[in-house]
Amino acid sequence: MARLDRLRVYPVKGLDGIEVDAADVLGGGTLEHDREFALFDADGDVLNGKRTDRVHDLSTDFDPDSGAFAVETPAGETEEFVLSEERERERAEAWFCDFFDRDLTLERDAERGYVDRREMGLSVLSSGTLAEIASWFDDLGVGSVRRRLRANVEVADVPAFWEDRFVSADAPGFRVGEVRFEGLDPCGRCVVPARDPDTGDELSGFRERFIRQREATFPAWADEDAFDHFYTAMILARPFDADRGRRLRVGDAVAVMDE
Repeated sequence: MARLDRLRVYPVKGLDGIEVDAADVLGGGTLEHDREFALFDADGDVLNGKRTDRVHDLSTDFDPDSGAFAVETPAGETEEFVLSEERERERAEAWFCDFFDRDLTLERDAERGYVDRREMGLSVLSSGTLAEIASWFDDLGVGSVRRRLRANVEVADVPAFWEDRFVSADAPGFRVGEVRFEGLDPCGRCVVPARDPDTGDELSGFRERFIRQREATFPAWADEDAFDHFYTAMILARPFDADRGRRLRVGDAVAVMDE
């Protein structure tokens, strides 16, 4: 039976994610603590892996219960901030300005977070998708692909690219536990999946091989017209309005809503 195998949120946008056993679906349609904080430069642009590979130099962790955010530099220097407290955010902001050598502001949105497409909610893929993509590259394991793609919801016991069926014009919805979702769009990828999540080193030919293999393995149940190109993996999905405020839990049953 299909089930929710992993939940992952990214407390500070562009930095490391954490796995959680459960997470509330917020009123804004996202998961609690997902991209709750974000760094913005003087032009109002968010700091993330698309704009600087220096994000890969930092190792971070977050405790959802205490709000403590820990960061470690390549030199082994460590710091900790309680980001739910304004004075601590100001201290963290100064630390990030120093590390990235630019003027930055650290902002918080606890109701929706700073996901790339804020009307979309959250991202979904299957464990089978991760395994399939890892098989295309000699030097990549499933864990590395998981960290490169940075999904929120990972569904087990379904085929690779199971999630692609939910993004066509007449696609069904799906249910995770008590929460119903509609799939909205395939997630087109940027430069980040080609990079080693620890070093930032780019894997030569990643995009080209990915596209070839994605086209060759495109599933029969997906509507190709819903995809602008083949450099996609995972989908963006939105929870039904009536189900916001409910909780997702690892182990929840997952089902297609017309089945």
